Amino acid sequence: MPKSYSSDLRKRVIDTVETGASRREAAERFDIDASSAVRWLQCWNETGRCAPKPRGGSVSPLERHAEKILAVVADQPDLTLHEIVMELRKQRIRTSQSAVARFFERHDIPFKKKPAGGGAAARRRGPSAQTLDSRARHA
Repeated sequence: MPKSYSSDLRKRVIDTVETGASRREAAERFDIDASSAVRWLQCWNETGRCAPKPRGGSVSPLERHAEKILAVVADQPDLTLHEIVMELRKQRIRTSQSAVARFFERHDIPFKKKPAGGGAAARRRGPSAQTLDSRARHA
C-alpha cells in the first residue's frame, strides 16, 4: 500500500487554493490527483486540519487478557498450543490456535508444538527389520 502524502504537501496544496487557485490547478501544480486536493480542502474547511488519517492494523482482542494468558504459560510452560487454547476456553476466553500463536509471536514466547511422545522407540518394519528383531530375541 502506498504511503500517505506528507502534511507539508497537503498544507502547500491548501495554501495554493486559498491564494486563489482552483483545486484542480493546485493538484496539477503539485502532481497529485484532483480528488485528493478536493478531500484535503474539504477536511481543512470542516476540521481545520489536513494531517493524514492514522494507518495500521487493529489490536487483537487477546491483548485484553494478556496477563491471564501469560500466567497460564508461566504456570504450565510445557502445554501445547491446543492445550493452551483449551485452558483459556475454561477461563471463558474465546480464542483459536492461530490467534494464540500470533499472540505468542508478538510477545516473543516460544511454545511446545507437539504433545509428548509415547516414550517407546519407533519399531522397524520390513524384512530386514524382522531378521534383526528375531536375532535380538535369540541373543
